[in-house]
Amino acid sequence: MTPLRQRMLHDMQIRNLADNTQKSYLQQVSSFARHFRRSPERLGPEEIRAWQIYLTNERKLAPSSVQLAVGALRFLYRVTLRREWSDEDFPLPKRPVKLPVILSAEEVTRFFESVPSLKQRTILMTAYAAGLRVSEVVHLQVTDIDSQRMVIRVHQGKSRKDRYVMLSPRLLEILRLYWHEAHPREWLFPGDIPGHPITRSAVELACDVARRRSGIRKPVTPHSLRHAFATHLLEAGTDVRRIQLLMGHRSLSTTARYLKLATSTVCATASPFDLLPRPEPIPPAPPAPTYF
Repeated sequence: MTPLRQRMLHDMQIRNLADNTQKSYLQQVSSFARHFRRSPERLGPEEIRAWQIYLTNERKLAPSSVQLAVGALRFLYRVTLRREWSDEDFPLPKRPVKLPVILSAEEVTRFFESVPSLKQRTILMTAYAAGLRVSEVVHLQVTDIDSQRMVIRVHQGKSRKDRYVMLSPRLLEILRLYWHEAHPREWLFPGDIPGHPITRSAVELACDVARRRSGIRKPVTPHSLRHAFATHLLEAGTDVRRIQLLMGHRSLSTTARYLKLATSTVCATASPFDLLPRPEPIPPAPPAPTYF
């Protein structure tokens, strides 16, 4: 490991960046340096610009992926190398705003019925019932289920934050059924490797298999269940601020995006067209003249 890589790693650890973020940033900077075959210390804004053009035009990366690459370089040069460069030296592509496809309550039920394994069904039901990210549900421990207070403790979720979410009485019944069959000790959903939780990829695979078995044509991922959780709560009249706390969103604006998805709430609003007086009916057209 080069001294520069070690220093950047230490800078990220000091700021308590998530492990996945640290790994990703190091990979991005390494790819940048290999592309130009020089140390990043000898590269500057022109190379950053050329790198972005390469990622966009040659690699055909999505704007979100390019933003990740730029974020890594911004951390390297501004924090580790302490270069006093402006935001213009790290131009960020505008990300298109896309709304996720939301499962209806009936589709969620059909999806769960298509999961054959009790363990897999319990994992996916927990993700939906509590609105958890897949990384959060796989890292649940047995002690995180508090049936006395009817809450689930989410330990170190996104941005390294703890939070509590509701424990559904129906979910508690399923969790108890699963516990009596599997008897998990440390991790609520243990993986194949002793002492480790189930992997994200295993949950995503189970989700894909269930989607195909259910016949649902919409895309279904573990994160789709989280989107459905928030949208269904909003459609049921839950306050946006409360949904923000349950979802663990840093900003209320992130949660407010679900207002666009709650069709039973938004589309139930009467159109002003319905308030207009009915216009007079269009008179029938006169018959065409007959010449023969």
